[in-house]
Amino acid sequence: MLGLFLAVGSGLPKLFGEATAVQIFDQIGAGQWLRYLVGICEVAGGIGLLVPVVAGLAAACFVALMIGATVVQLTVVHAYWYTPVIIGVLMAVVAWARRAEIVALLRR
Repeated sequence: MLGLFLAVGSGLPKLFGEATAVQIFDQIGAGQWLRYLVGICEVAGGIGLLVPVVAGLAAACFVALMIGATVVQLTVVHAYWYTPVIIGVLMAVVAWARRAEIVALLRR
């Protein structure tokens, strides 16, 4: 469910230029390239969550992405900071549960 939500509900709107996403990334001031990068990361990570072999690694990468999103929400956007915190905690749980798979994948 998390993989579908992040890929379809969060990543694709960024890639397709949904108005709110464009506005938020304008507010951040880093340029629209960052919106595309985050959208690609969210779609790729969401798909990764659906593939058991890489699900733990995808979740760990999402934790890092959500830390960045939380910082931006708290310091620049000043709204909805709890959304990336909740997603980050859920991703941390997935990464922790799949930690053995992450280690095995990194050893390859």
